[in-house]
Amino acid sequence: MANITKQALIQEIAKSTGFVRNDIKTVIEQFLDLLGEKLIEGNTIEIRGFGTFACKPRKARPARNPRTGETVLIEERMVPSFKFSNDIKDKINSLEALVEGANAKLESEETQVSDATSSSVK
Repeated sequence: MANITKQALIQEIAKSTGFVRNDIKTVIEQFLDLLGEKLIEGNTIEIRGFGTFACKPRKARPARNPRTGETVLIEERMVPSFKFSNDIKDKINSLEALVEGANAKLESEETQVSDATSSSVK
């Protein structure tokens, strides 16, 4: 599995829609900025069919400094969270997703083997 960066997402959207990459970049950055602002304000953001972003309180608790062994109190704080929708969970866990993932991995390995073979032949 590979990590997908924001730039990779922008490129994929540009390919599939035909829109200019700079316009897509602007929209994605504005979306992420607005998402962050609304979470800071204490709002919950629900994107139907995808998931819900929220900030939840985490209680104060004692912890231990691993270097000194000293007990330290971690104050109560808000932590960001994300919960996937059931639609996405079902898609992730479906047999089709497993088969597609396995096929993609096989294709990737075949490409690597053929690239290695063709470069060693030269």
